[in-house]
Amino acid sequence: MSDNISPPIRFAVATISDRCSRGESVDTSGPALVALCKETLGAELIDSVCIPDDPEGIEAILRDWSTRTPTIDLILATGGTGLAPRDHTPEAAMRVIDRPHPALLELARYRCLEKTPRAFLTRGIAGAANRSLIITLPGSPRGATENLEAICDILPHAIETLRGDVKDG
Repeated sequence: MSDNISPPIRFAVATISDRCSRGESVDTSGPALVALCKETLGAELIDSVCIPDDPEGIEAILRDWSTRTPTIDLILATGGTGLAPRDHTPEAAMRVIDRPHPALLELARYRCLEKTPRAFLTRGIAGAANRSLIITLPGSPRGATENLEAICDILPHAIETLRGDVKDG
């Protein structure tokens, strides 16, 4: 491999949904994010799960993924970022994230504002845990993909930076 070509982004997707985890509805957000990452980022899927909106379970999967070797570069969680009483994803993710990066989802919400002001109803967060970038996204397929699309242009550089591939010049 040439020195100037980075390896593909390795990613994982967790769908946080009580109903999907019980088999009462079909997960459409997770597969939509997988397709978007593969098509837009040329990324390689490492793992995906559908789990209930349980803070301990969410924390456990995010912690597991952020400590794997080889590194999972990008960890996406879809669901549990709203205002409902069972929405616990941001709080669980913050227990795993070492270095919060609020500007990343501020940018996503800003870029999505033109489509819908509801973009600001998500409590989604982002940050680094070890060398993984964790991003929590809305649970609807549209909300999840629009928020991720809004920042896809800067994610490769963010991943390169986390990998230590970007040198100060």
